[in-house]
Formats: sequence, C-alpha cells, structure tokens
Amino acid sequence: MCISAICRIGRLSLISSLLLITLWPAPVATAGITTNTSAAADKMKPEEVVAKHLESIGTSEARTAVRSRAMVGTSVATFRIKGISQAQGRVVIASEGVKNLMAMAFATTEYPAEKIGFDGKTVTANYQRPGQYSVLGNFLLGNKIVSKEGLLGGSLSAAWPLLDLKEKNPHLNYAGSTKSNDRRLHKLEYLPRGGSDLRITLFFDSENFQHVRTEYQRQVTGQMGNTPEASSRQSQSRYSMTEEFSDFKQENGLTLPHTYKLQLKILTQNSSFDADWVAQLSQFIFNGVIDAKEFNVAAD
Repeated sequence: MCISAICRIGRLSLISSLLLITLWPAPVATAGITTNTSAAADKMKPEEVVAKHLESIGTSEARTAVRSRAMVGTSVATFRIKGISQAQGRVVIASEGVKNLMAMAFATTEYPAEKIGFDGKTVTANYQRPGQYSVLGNFLLGNKIVSKEGLLGGSLSAAWPLLDLKEKNPHLNYAGSTKSNDRRLHKLEYLPRGGSDLRITLFFDSENFQHVRTEYQRQVTGQMGNTPEASSRQSQSRYSMTEEFSDFKQENGLTLPHTYKLQLKILTQNSSFDADWVAQLSQFIFNGVIDAKEFNVAAD
C-alpha cells in the first residue's frame, strides 16, 4: 500500500502502510534554538495565551470538525554518540480523541523503527531488540504523562490538551517571556493534574501565538554513598527533551506545523546521550477511520 492510497480508503492501517513504504533520504534542517530569558513586557493570563493560541490554529468550527488526524512525511534521526550517525526514513503521526501515535521506520537494521502509542489506557513502545527498548522509548515509557496528556506532537495532535482544557484540567502558570532568535516567546508552565516529575514548559510566538516549542526537564539527585566522600562523587542525572515546531501552513482549515523536531539529551554519571529526530510532513489526512489497535504498538 502506498501513501497516496491512504487517502482513498476509509480504514487506515497506519503501521502496516508505513512499514511497506520504500524508504528514501530527505534533506532536513537541524538548527537548534538558543534562548535568553527575560521579563515579560506585559504579563498575560494563561487563559489569554491559550485562547489566542487556539485562534492561531483555526476557527472553533474548523477545530471541532476534525475528529482524527494522520500526518505522513520523511524523517531523519541523528545520533551524537562517539561521532555522528544518521538514519533516514518515514514517519506517521496519528491521533483520535485522546489516543495518539508516533511511528518512524528507518532503512537500517541497527535502528529499524521508533514507535510510541497511547490507546487511551496504556502507553506502549516497540522493542528495538527482544526485551529492549530504545533510549527514547525508555524515556517516554518512564514519563508516560507526555503521551497520556497528549503533549507529544503539540498542536499536530487531536489529543493536544489545550484543545480541551476541561478534559485534562492541568495547572497552567504564565512564566513570562523569552527571546529566541530575535523572536519573543510567551511561556506557560504546564503541571498535569496529579503532578509530574517533569518540568514542562510550553512556548508560544508572541505575535501569532503559534505553539513553537515544548521543553521537558528532569533532574535526579545522586544516591547517598557510604561516606561523605563517596556521596560527593555522586552527580545528578539530567534529562532534557525538547519538541520544536515550524513551517506553519494551512491544512483543511487548520494552521499546523510541517516541520517537527524532537531532541533528547541525557547526562548521567556513567553515560550520556544526545540525539534528535526531524520530520518533514507532506501529507495530512483528516477524519479517516483509524483502527483502535493502531495506537497500541506493543505487539510490534
């Protein structure tokens, strides 16, 4: 089944379609964003930021008319571990209600696929090898709140919590603004109902209120040693995941990003990890019927 055929069928078998596609390389920009925090010129209420953000996506009628979404494109994974290596392939991002899925397939036996799904009850990831998850899979399984809250994929997802704050009922705090590449961004701190070990910050363009970035930060204090000297040698472990969104264009009445970058950095006492995944989305499919089983990737 080719990608173009997905639009012509009522029932989407997203994972199967993805894995049957011939993989090819795609050029991709991977420039990061450097931010400098500053005080906000005018403090806003969180609900004001959210309201303007929703308007940036589309009208209320356009937003509610879309029940499910599936985006298809190319992806490039870049690993910075003892040098730089890359894998190129395809990506599918799909969602319906609170259910969401991100699946990437690569033309390499060392790293064939990356999949994370939430079927409304359970967060699942695929094994890279029997009984072994990838570093990204381990991070998202260890921080299930990212998928459960619908944060993964930002406004690309129908599960994006800002679309229906009553459903998730998070605590939002306006945290001022920051300047990034000569662009001022408003910041909202996002605390899920019930709390989270992650510090989650959402960034919105101050001019058009498009959601352009999400940061997830977590620090784990080193364990106490048997002696003060041993304790002093125990360092903190730092986990940082960032999502960046750009190249906004209109699709079916919704203004959505077409370039999506996810970066994961981990620093522990014994190891480090630094990688990013960049997706260029070229096809958007709305209101197709997605089999509920597609959102559970454990069987894969």
